[in-house]
Amino acid sequence: MNYEEFKNEFVEALQERLYERGNEVSISVNTVEKMNETYEAITVTPEGSNIGMNMNLGVFAEAYENGVGFDEIVEQVTHKVEDHLSNMPTFDVQSLTDYEQMKDKISMEVVAADRNADLLAKVPHQEMEDMAVVYRFVVESDTTGRATILVTNELLDKMGVTPEQLHADALENAPELRPVVIKGMSEIMVDMMGADAAEMFGIDEFPRDEMMYVATVPDKISGAGVIAYQEFMDQAAERLGGDFFILPSSVHEVLLVKDDGSANFRDLKAMVEEVNATQVAPEEKLTDSVYHYDSKEHIFELAEKFEARQQAKEADLSSEKEDKGSVLGDLKAKKDEVAKQPKKDAVEKAAKVKGGEAL
Repeated sequence: MNYEEFKNEFVEALQERLYERGNEVSISVNTVEKMNETYEAITVTPEGSNIGMNMNLGVFAEAYENGVGFDEIVEQVTHKVEDHLSNMPTFDVQSLTDYEQMKDKISMEVVAADRNADLLAKVPHQEMEDMAVVYRFVVESDTTGRATILVTNELLDKMGVTPEQLHADALENAPELRPVVIKGMSEIMVDMMGADAAEMFGIDEFPRDEMMYVATVPDKISGAGVIAYQEFMDQAAERLGGDFFILPSSVHEVLLVKDDGSANFRDLKAMVEEVNATQVAPEEKLTDSVYHYDSKEHIFELAEKFEARQQAKEADLSSEKEDKGSVLGDLKAKKDEVAKQPKKDAVEKAAKVKGGEAL
């Protein structure tokens, strides 16, 4: 059967299976717009509730095309829905539009601006080079996952809050709700392998010459948003000991690489592009860019902009030296010219100036 036939039969079969097991729910098919992806979803909502769960219909259709039996897919999804319904968090829907109750739940995320242009038109956001900072209310978060609400222009209007106020509150509250975690690669290796295994391989947890660090949040979900925190750049600069490059590993984390003169941003960019193309799921990709933080001038920018700025500075310094050299050269030429004048001329000039008589 084709996709449309599969969709219609699947919705009907799932509704019947859930009803047979005593689950009173309504099922609809909707287009879900998320950052980095848009998909057609089955939405299952318990009777009497206005909050349901979305499941990507394309995933089920693909499984069917790959040979998984239709009944098997229906059964698996039924179990998934029942598990979700039995563990579904309870929300006070009224509080979701009460900004005073929600503002301490604001988190910040970063996404690619170009790939999310349509959705960004509907949500408050701040530009950050070729990325955009967006906001979510973290309604619930535990070891099994988290429930969040993307802040839209419509929701913000209902709350009676300006985008400027939202951003200001996010800068204050997001670092408290989801604090920054910065770890060196060696420290991460020790965490993964265990202290004994790391010692066996000669891995020092805190080496002095650590070149690469990972920045994220405690649950490692959408942790790349830490780069939008107000004090993150200076905090990271202190940890790394100065300027650094930022590599967007994914929407969940970023890599920080010391800029001590040994790293070439073009090589780093090639690495980011390759990893994104081969190892990062499309919905988790951030950008292919490399960024730089100038810790002396406190400037975050695309790495190519930093390079252009440095080249312009060097050109200005070179021009200054040339100008100074030119002025000094002119002064020396005048001095030499005076020195070459006959003494008689010099004496006559002196006499005229003084109004006296040459001896």
